[in-house]
Amino acid sequence: MSPKRSRSSGRSGRPYVICHMGPSVDGRIVTDGWPRSARLSAEYERIHAALGADAWIIGRISMAPYAGRAPLPARGPRARVPRTDFIARAEAPSYAIALDPSGRLRWESGAIDAEHAVTVLTERVPDRYLRFLRDRGVSYLFGGRDRIDVPAVLGKLRARLGIRRLLLEGGGKINGSFLAAGVIDELSLLVAPVADGSVGTPALFDAGESGPRLRLRLLSAERRPGDLLWVRYRVVNAAAPARGRP
Repeated sequence: MSPKRSRSSGRSGRPYVICHMGPSVDGRIVTDGWPRSARLSAEYERIHAALGADAWIIGRISMAPYAGRAPLPARGPRARVPRTDFIARAEAPSYAIALDPSGRLRWESGAIDAEHAVTVLTERVPDRYLRFLRDRGVSYLFGGRDRIDVPAVLGKLRARLGIRRLLLEGGGKINGSFLAAGVIDELSLLVAPVADGSVGTPALFDAGESGPRLRLRLLSAERRPGDLLWVRYRVVNAAAPARGRP
């Protein structure tokens, strides 16, 4: 199957979600100290581009180095900002999306390279943070009152931004929340020739003690430079308990 062939949207009006990750053979995802990690990173980015997605999504901690450290404006007695979605740039060629429930990212601009920045919040974020995002030209979507509802967010990404194909590239908890919500359609795993073995190191998925056990169908397996193995799976049974909320 060609990586660029399918541009179809996912189920029920949401994007087609590909979880694209570069784990060790034992499923660890923190690459610090791995041999030849630069080769893994370069090959990972090549595949990221080849998958032809409209957007990629990660969590707050992973996005922080990209967003920057801009200061928040001072508090002031200004009018309350409505808890409605704000789209700073419609019809962007691609989007970089962060899940940031409490509004902690300090965006320096509304773009990461050529990709428009979008952040997903809960309604509990303060007014001055919403004004900060508007001033920076960062789009924001509300994913829930107190917690982020993953399926609802995916519906907004499709309806509000026209995203049809989304790369999920988060940490174990973010990936686990998508897994638990039953919204991952495909896995793209660039397996590194490393056995990590570290106790407590984040893994590919962390969906809790009784996470869903999904059945997968192998689409392809390809040897890549540096003894890397690119494996793609289609998720066969995506139904899962509705607890996929970070």
